[in-house]
Amino acid sequence: MPDATGPLTAGGLFQRFRDGAPRTRGEVVADTGLGRAAASARLDALVGAGLLVPAGAATSTGGRPAQVLRFDPQAGVVLAIDFGAHHATIGLADLSGSPVATVSRELDITAGPAASLDIALGHAGELLADAGAELFGIGVGIPGPVEHSSGRPVNPPIMPGWDGFDIPAAVRARIDGEVHVDNDVNILAIGEHALRGGEVDDLVYVKVATGIGAGIISGGRIQRGALGSAGDLGHIHVRLPDSPLVADSDGDLEAVASGTAVAAALRARGVDAASNADVVRLVQTGHPEAVALTREAGRILGEALSIVVNLVNPSLIVIGGSLGRVADHLIAGAREVVYRRSIPLATQHLRIEPSRGGVTSGVRGAATMTLQYALSPSAIDKRLARA
Repeated sequence: MPDATGPLTAGGLFQRFRDGAPRTRGEVVADTGLGRAAASARLDALVGAGLLVPAGAATSTGGRPAQVLRFDPQAGVVLAIDFGAHHATIGLADLSGSPVATVSRELDITAGPAASLDIALGHAGELLADAGAELFGIGVGIPGPVEHSSGRPVNPPIMPGWDGFDIPAAVRARIDGEVHVDNDVNILAIGEHALRGGEVDDLVYVKVATGIGAGIISGGRIQRGALGSAGDLGHIHVRLPDSPLVADSDGDLEAVASGTAVAAALRARGVDAASNADVVRLVQTGHPEAVALTREAGRILGEALSIVVNLVNPSLIVIGGSLGRVADHLIAGAREVVYRRSIPLATQHLRIEPSRGGVTSGVRGAATMTLQYALSPSAIDKRLARA
């Protein structure tokens, strides 16, 4: 994780402005204890780099009013690529992490890294050319386990040909910039946390789609674990012999409660449901069996989430992914089990809600992750030194 505060260098001072609140030079001096000349020199460097801009004058208390400075999120962009099993969303975000341009494209992740990256980076190049802004970094989310320190996938089950592939090097060969890669659910969790503006600092984002995974935010920070596999919710073993979704007596969670599992159960009942999209369509039109099986998937999901709630004690569980479009039925089933099987203290203020992020949630998350590095004190100091 990049440094969050740092010494009182220009990069350290810059962190104080990232909340968007304007400040005078005098306020910076009073807040930091730096001499006026030293603070002004650092702030001038940030203004010269375009990271801070004048924001008018403070209210005068007598004499000449002080100049106010604020962070300018339009000073550059970050590139974000969110890969799913059957799609990619490519976008640019400003330096606050807010998406400013996005494009979504269907693709098959099983076609391999070269084909998938060629499609995504082609669109990325077009977005960057249109924007004409300085690139601060690149973030990539993929639907599989990632060694975050290297950006390489590790035995991703639905991504043949990607194991050990050097994604950062492949991206840099096309677009010059620092590249950070993470699991797509971690990206979604980071994006949801950012979108909620600090409303909660302990949340679990659950993506229910072709598979099932979770991203864990604790104390405001993403938790990746020792090697990056934290949140692999889909491989929790559930035992529910009476469930219509469980062919045998038990199985991995994603094998019995994902969109793929619901579609398979519907087909076994003679319903035309080839994909997650078909499940969503059927539920949205009120198909009784699709609604019932989706709610049952929520109950099975609740069995696994009750373990998570007791262990991690989040204040919010967010349901997203392709089945997140019919999240009310998943949530209804999950609530039945979570509140019954979790300890009362852990559920006292627990909320289970659909995602607020929409199709740009992954872009926001990849951008926010990238900015944690690109706008850190050390990164800003290096940028100013190069300038």
